[in-house]
Amino acid sequence: MVVAGKVFRLLESLPLNEVAFKLDGYKMEDHYEENNYRFNLISEVVRLSAGSNAIKGIYSHDYVTRIFHRGQLIPTPKTIEALFNINYFDGFTLLTVVERKRLANFIANKLSEVIFGRIGGIVEARISPEALKAFHMKNPEDTKIVFFDNVDIPNVDKLSLYGPDLMNASIFEEYCKRGDLWYIVARDKKYGYVIGVTRDASITIFNISDRDKYLEYVTNEICPLILKSSS
Repeated sequence: MVVAGKVFRLLESLPLNEVAFKLDGYKMEDHYEENNYRFNLISEVVRLSAGSNAIKGIYSHDYVTRIFHRGQLIPTPKTIEALFNINYFDGFTLLTVVERKRLANFIANKLSEVIFGRIGGIVEARISPEALKAFHMKNPEDTKIVFFDNVDIPNVDKLSLYGPDLMNASIFEEYCKRGDLWYIVARDKKYGYVIGVTRDASITIFNISDRDKYLEYVTNEICPLILKSSS
């Protein structure tokens, strides 16, 4: 019961109907051949739906992995289906990919190629340390883990705090002076979700399995943090 994802930013805020037009019907085929194994590998956008301020779809991608069988590594095709959501917010366009960080980065680059014809049209979103702190100070008693980076103590790269009362501890404020908040794990009182949030907008909800509910939470609660950090 863990759903992970990451939020990205489109450098150019294209009209959503133009984005939808470029995504709709996208399909690429690649032929894979190794010894006696031959596969057609497909990458495509499917189940695309568009509203006035959002586009949702699935990026489906085939790849080849190897399975050990009877002393041999057998090439085997597999498919990933990553749910994505593109939201327009008054001049900013944000993309959420519901996959773990490395795969989300890969899919963001692929969608950038589809929409902009190149890698780099979609970049990482950012949550400022101040926005991250303000978000979790709304519910400080349920913050369980915090990490800090950019620490000004010589020979110390990162600092961390664990425990149910750490937000009330004076050491928390001292660490905030010594470095920048990088990662927080807390329970959201409004939703009941246990959430991990990083400054590069990698979001993990540890106690749900519904990807649509994940997208709803990220759109309502995390995207405003990114917009606040970008203003």
